[in-house]
Amino acid sequence: MKLSSQAQAFVLHFGEMGSRWGFNRTVGQMFALLTIHPEPVNADQLAQALKISRGNVSMGLKELQAWRLVELHHLPGDRKDYFTAAGSIWDLARTVFEERRKRELDPTLTLLRQLLLNEPQDEQEAEAQERIQEVYDLLELLDQFANTLSRLQQKDLLKLMKLGSGLSKLLELKGKVKGGPSKAK
Repeated sequence: MKLSSQAQAFVLHFGEMGSRWGFNRTVGQMFALLTIHPEPVNADQLAQALKISRGNVSMGLKELQAWRLVELHHLPGDRKDYFTAAGSIWDLARTVFEERRKRELDPTLTLLRQLLLNEPQDEQEAEAQERIQEVYDLLELLDQFANTLSRLQQKDLLKLMKLGSGLSKLLELKGKVKGGPSKAK
């Protein structure tokens, strides 16, 4: 499989971004290639296109399956496993978001809840617990917001995203009407 220069640039960049999104460079490149390729791809094709070992491809595909980002396909008369991205770009974004929440936010909230159950032993612990409570409250609010966003239909989520800076302008206007501060927080 030969990649065009545009596809290669996309795949390479996606690999670099992969580490920021929770998986390594090679897995990011594999995901990018599967996302833009119109047909199912087998492990040998991935290895050849990305110039990586078959073992590396196998491990990467297992990781992408654990993230629920790829789907397994079988072609008639072919015993090889073929893979495609698991849904639309919107589906994939939701899945990454849900998986990151499950892997990062949920364990943090669990730990913070446990810490907040402990009775502070002195003033220093009491002050630390107040800060922990603030972090917990913020993360819990973000989790509730994320839950709300994940239930929105794609068209409604798109509308919300397009509002962008309009929300801060609306909050500024609200503040001015109520005689509050002119800047939205």
